[in-house]
Amino acid sequence: MILLPSLEQRINNRRKGEIRMNLKALAYKLREDTVDLIRAGKAGHIGGDMSVMEILTELYFDQMHIGPENMDSPDRDLFVMSKGHSVEAYYSVLAEKGFFPKEQLHKEFSKFGSKFIGHPNNKLPGIEMNSGSLGHGLPVCVGMAKAGKMDDRSYRVYTVMGDGELAEGSVWEGAMAASHYKLDNLCAVVDRNRLQISGGTEEVMAHDDLHERFRSFGWHVIDVADGNNIDELKAAFEEAKTVKGKPTVLIANTVKGKGSPIMENKAAWHHKVPTDEEYTQIMKDLEQAKEAAE
Repeated sequence: MILLPSLEQRINNRRKGEIRMNLKALAYKLREDTVDLIRAGKAGHIGGDMSVMEILTELYFDQMHIGPENMDSPDRDLFVMSKGHSVEAYYSVLAEKGFFPKEQLHKEFSKFGSKFIGHPNNKLPGIEMNSGSLGHGLPVCVGMAKAGKMDDRSYRVYTVMGDGELAEGSVWEGAMAASHYKLDNLCAVVDRNRLQISGGTEEVMAHDDLHERFRSFGWHVIDVADGNNIDELKAAFEEAKTVKGKPTVLIANTVKGKGSPIMENKAAWHHKVPTDEEYTQIMKDLEQAKEAAE
């Protein structure tokens, strides 16, 4: 006998589908906010902002137990933006989540004396760690995750690293420690967009097979074929929560400058403020992508 889903189950399933679609559209709305923020501040690492947006959106609006209402709770999930130069995307997500007013962010970002500086600043609500000196995020998160184990806390710890950042030796020291201490409450994400400020990552410092490299350090590795796909990211993060006895890393294959052909896969857009003409076209492209996702 085939059991059909109840009306309540069908409604819940439809709502879940609507939420997924809303998150897909939200990622493009947050890209628009980020571009406006960079224009207002006259500075920003726009390429990496665009590539990491779905990762941040899925984490903050679906995965992590964190928000303005519990940001001081000892059981809140913890997040460190290790690739801190993509702070504009991070600020936009935190503002959307309600940690601080969007109007304040856009008025004060990159202004003299402002707390909204060009890298994450833990004087702002919702930010656990000053970051941007590459290679520091994962080692600090190892300490956070180890503390959670020692204190018998339920929280999980997340960090997002850039693939260019993986040339830092401290990343691999942290990776060894995380495996040694069996930190299954730790999940790292590599924003694998294959570009950094000086060119392609494989020309600057080749990573070879990142899956095998992290696996050899004792990590559970999940390859996300399309790291700009909300559904694939959700499945990967949910899998990570089931892993016991070892940390997990998501290798998220993303597109630098995702959302507009003007920026996509171009190293020149690592740090750049769009001209008036470029801004108009970028916003048009993002609006079309957002409408397609709604």
